[in-house]
Amino acid sequence: MAGLSLRLGLIAALLGWLAACGPMAPPTQVRGNPVDPDQLAELVPGVSTRADAQSLLGSPTSKASFDDNTWIYIGQVTKPIVASTLHVIRQQVVVLTFDNKGVLRAIKTLAKKDALPVQMVDRITPSPGGNVSAWDQIVTGIGMINPLAGMMGGMGMNGANTGSTVPGAGMMGGGFGGMGMGGGMP
Repeated sequence: MAGLSLRLGLIAALLGWLAACGPMAPPTQVRGNPVDPDQLAELVPGVSTRADAQSLLGSPTSKASFDDNTWIYIGQVTKPIVASTLHVIRQQVVVLTFDNKGVLRAIKTLAKKDALPVQMVDRITPSPGGNVSAWDQIVTGIGMINPLAGMMGGMGMNGANTGSTVPGAGMMGGGFGGMGMGGGMP
């Protein structure tokens, strides 16, 4: 019996390996706008223009916040691994800088190795109002709902003190467009 479970374990491991490496492996996913190195090589600082860059590389992923002369192309190739997490295979950021006349002045390429580590901060951002539970929200909300508030003005009531949230319900009669029994406009 132990030999059977060992064989089944080996078969399962072999099938798992074949699925991960073979035609059943999950495909890579392209995210953003990765730049083809051959197309990037066609851009020449001092000669190429914005129109040249856009025709070769497409629209930039982003532009600098306060500078329309800096175009940023961000691209990433990922592959799904265990539990739907993504493994970054290749990551690239290309920054093109133009002068005020639209002529390319500089090309800077950054890769995954150039990324800076991000430190997580362990603190809680305070929010106004304290801690309100779902139960508190339900109980508080019940007092604010008056489904008959819009109809009261059209039934001879003036809408005042009925808790109506319908604008003008106290002036011209509420529900049914101000028409109804006893009140509202003719």
